[in-house]
Amino acid sequence: MPSSAESAASPLPGVDRAAFAIAFTERLRTRGARVDLDAAGTLARALAVRLPDDTGELYWTARVCLVRRPEDLARFDAVFAESFEGGMSGTETIPAPSSPRVRDDSPATSDSGDEPEGEASGGLPWATLSPSGESEDEETHELPELSPSDLEARAEEPFERLSDAEITLLGEWLATLRPDPPRRRTRRRARGRTGGKMSLRATLTRARRTGWEPLTLVRERPEKRPRRVVVLCDVSGSMRAQAAAHLHLARALTSLLETETFAFGTRTTRLTPLLRRGTVDEAVAKVTEAVTDRFGGTRIAVSLRELLASRHGALLRGAVVVVLSDGWDSDSPEAMTAAMTRLRRRAHRIVWANPRAAAHGFTPSTGGMSAALPHCDALLPAHGFTALRDVIEAVAAETATRRTTAKAA
Repeated sequence: MPSSAESAASPLPGVDRAAFAIAFTERLRTRGARVDLDAAGTLARALAVRLPDDTGELYWTARVCLVRRPEDLARFDAVFAESFEGGMSGTETIPAPSSPRVRDDSPATSDSGDEPEGEASGGLPWATLSPSGESEDEETHELPELSPSDLEARAEEPFERLSDAEITLLGEWLATLRPDPPRRRTRRRARGRTGGKMSLRATLTRARRTGWEPLTLVRERPEKRPRRVVVLCDVSGSMRAQAAAHLHLARALTSLLETETFAFGTRTTRLTPLLRRGTVDEAVAKVTEAVTDRFGGTRIAVSLRELLASRHGALLRGAVVVVLSDGWDSDSPEAMTAAMTRLRRRAHRIVWANPRAAAHGFTPSTGGMSAALPHCDALLPAHGFTALRDVIEAVAAETATRRTTAKAA
């Protein structure tokens, strides 16, 4: 074993430890040594715990991690000597360790010192930097500073600052979310070992095997199925900047959950069949053609009353209703109160997403919003795609908390 005085400097200055472990292990295998499959990882972890100060420490560290057979010692010594006698580019030659040699007469370690084709003799192929950290012949490259992706950074921006292409990309990003769907209890019951009620018929059937002694109790519990989500999207003139992004939210919910979507301005239009077919851009284009009252006036109360009285009104029963609107309504607050009261009795939860709720110190000062707020379970901002992600999470929430305050921007 070489003494520490033989090499005062570190034998691996500026070297990637993982690259060194892999390259050195491959050299041993090329010379005929039988090295374990996880030997390179063992050596890399050993070097990560403590980097050897001299060639002697590196020799014994690599030998303990890589050599398992006495007949491979000569091969290991030859590879180690050739690697470190050649030195590194731009450094002085490091002497080979003077450890005891074991004679090996195999062809791979003949006295001629020939190496297999494709491998250069000597040198360190894993060297990445010179001891000073710089190379005279090559330029110094600095690692780029880590930062959030552009897509996630743009998701924080309001819709008004996004281009059409960015809105499309962020709409596809919303569709990649996988929330747990809200669930409802059904009248069907599932049998199992747990449950609050005993299944009498199943228990008696089991008792036939044990002389009519009910040794095994079969319990049952109510089954749960995904709850329907109904999206009501405001496409009036005051929602011009947010309408396209809100349609992307409706498209994402349609692909993720059992969702029905309606657009309203002065009248109600069902958009579910259009959002289920084709790409996002095609769906939004079809919706734009189908909504005849787009960017017109706003009659929220009349639209809700029309939806409740139509044949689609049964879709609201027991559903989670998401209203995407700023609450500006040309109808009277009394009409909004009456419509929201009926919707509250029929729906399971009502989540109102208002793009103006992100403003600092927001208060529902408009007549329509102030009349609808007492009937809502949650009031959330909807000014950016990050806020729309929070809306999806609120839809998937099981608990209902009435009249939660708007989140700060």
